[in-house]
Amino acid sequence: MWLKSDRMDVLGKVWTARKLILVVLIPLSLLPLPLIHPTSEASCAYVLIVTAVYWVSEAVPLGAAALVPAFLYPLFGVLKSSEVAAEYCKDTTLLLIGVICLAASIEKWNLHKRIALRMVMIAGAKPGMLVLGFMCCTVFLSMWLSNTSTTAMVMPIAEAVLQQLISTGVADAQEDSDTAEAPDDDDSDKEENLDKNQLELLYCRESCGKQELCTLSEEPNGLADKLSEGQNGLKQSNGHLPQTTVDIPEPQKPAEKTSRYPTKRDHMICKCLSLSITYAATIGGLITITGTSTNLIFAEQFNSRYPEAKVINFGTWFIFSLPISIIMLVLTWVWLHCLFLGCNFRETCSLSKKRRTRREALSERRIHEEYVKLGPISYPEVVTGIFFILMTLLWFTREPGFVPGWTSLFEKKGYRSDATVSVLLGFLLFLIPARKPWPSASADKGKFRADESSVKQQDSDPLAPMITWKDFQRLMPWEIVILVGGGYALAAGCKVSGLSVWIGRQLEPMSGLPPWAVTLLACLLVSTVTEFASNPATLTVFLPILSTLSETLRINPLHTLIPSTMCVSFGVMLPVGNPPNAIVFSYGHVQISDMVKAGFGVNLIGILVVMLAIMTWGVPLFQLTEFPDWAISRNVTDGL
Repeated sequence: MWLKSDRMDVLGKVWTARKLILVVLIPLSLLPLPLIHPTSEASCAYVLIVTAVYWVSEAVPLGAAALVPAFLYPLFGVLKSSEVAAEYCKDTTLLLIGVICLAASIEKWNLHKRIALRMVMIAGAKPGMLVLGFMCCTVFLSMWLSNTSTTAMVMPIAEAVLQQLISTGVADAQEDSDTAEAPDDDDSDKEENLDKNQLELLYCRESCGKQELCTLSEEPNGLADKLSEGQNGLKQSNGHLPQTTVDIPEPQKPAEKTSRYPTKRDHMICKCLSLSITYAATIGGLITITGTSTNLIFAEQFNSRYPEAKVINFGTWFIFSLPISIIMLVLTWVWLHCLFLGCNFRETCSLSKKRRTRREALSERRIHEEYVKLGPISYPEVVTGIFFILMTLLWFTREPGFVPGWTSLFEKKGYRSDATVSVLLGFLLFLIPARKPWPSASADKGKFRADESSVKQQDSDPLAPMITWKDFQRLMPWEIVILVGGGYALAAGCKVSGLSVWIGRQLEPMSGLPPWAVTLLACLLVSTVTEFASNPATLTVFLPILSTLSETLRINPLHTLIPSTMCVSFGVMLPVGNPPNAIVFSYGHVQISDMVKAGFGVNLIGILVVMLAIMTWGVPLFQLTEFPDWAISRNVTDGL
């Protein structure tokens, strides 16, 4: 017994220190690779494997693991320290800074809440339309904000609606009880018939002869009289039948009292609405380059690896991904509706006010009350909305492709990017006062719906800006910035050391596969790995490998890189798949089994829609039928 307990204690301590053990053992166990083969390729492979294991296992924070190339590359002589440091701050870092400035203003002045509540009010409180309304507003917000921030913003609003639904469920069930009396009467008649049959047998056994039984069978009224007498006798003698019928429903009562939801349908609505928000945030993040960190990682790595390819910008990405998101939104809504609410869309999606139930009317009233609390639209909200629209228009019209953009007005070409627009407008938000410059500013003092600290700051400083550095600092994901920089550093090391060329040679046996098969295999592999590892880390590891594979097979790199970038966001089957999943799971409406079932369907929908897109409208948009010149020049350079 002592040995067993000691063994369990040792195993418990090892399990507690498993991350520390992994951090120490992985570099030591792989150290013979660069020592036995002292080449640049082996040293780069050592750094790549160690960093990838740290990322996938999350033995150390993602940002800390991204710093591994910063000191291992100089130590092994792969890159100079100054060269590695330059990889950690790129154009996308400035793009992200400007977007976060706008997101801070949107969140500070509650513009996101106004948009969400307004869209839900338009959709109505029918379960199907309510879910669709929340999905639409979540997709729209996630286009410009991070998926995590959008889920954290929308989920409290949805939770308020769900709590209103649950609180009115008991009263609504009492109103519906009249319609349920008919089935109850049928059940009671069956129980009475069963009791009469049992009493008939008892009476027959107590009778002295068969003549009385024959008389009872010939006289129906006599049987009823005898049965009533037998029932009275059993009741007076405390017989077993009435006790049995009373005791049967008693074990079910505690389960009904301890249930969090009035009915099973209410629980299904809560599950459907909760999961729809995290899936909609993922779908919305696909639409824009800035929608999610994986899109930024792809854009920067692609532009760094293929600097002559002027095909990936805000406009081309939006044109390609918008149809994907719309199709995914509709199919995901249909899938969740069928899975949790059934297939009766006419009942759950009716816009007629005459068919509303009491709880639906109360839910609409609750949403309307939340919207009224925001008050009339304020001056800071108007300024934020103008900046939002202006940033989008400047991104679209910079280099639209089919007509000259506004960059053609400048003499020098190639100096301005999406980051230029983003940082300029973000900088202006630190300067523009949050109060009207005309005398009516005092009348709008009570209309601001920001947090208390910002209101106090305005009272003390009438020229307080739209956002402060603290507002920006609170939302800025520095871990993602360092993580993206670590990915750039790894890619640069693979290029300089020649490791990417060596990997490409090992993948030559796959040259017999058609392009669509290679893309499908890449999507399935990436979407599987990302269920257990973080999305940015997964994409950072796979992008260089897939780029080399495409060059080796002479496939347009965009044919594999774009679908893989989108599929890496489909880690929706587990709470650890991405932060929005964890946020929704923390509210307690869904279980892991629910997420697995619903997420598996969403994953399949996403892969199929992305494959459809890359094989149809993606072909003329990115000219995927031919191996481009910018990829040929890159391949020749690596070979040299």
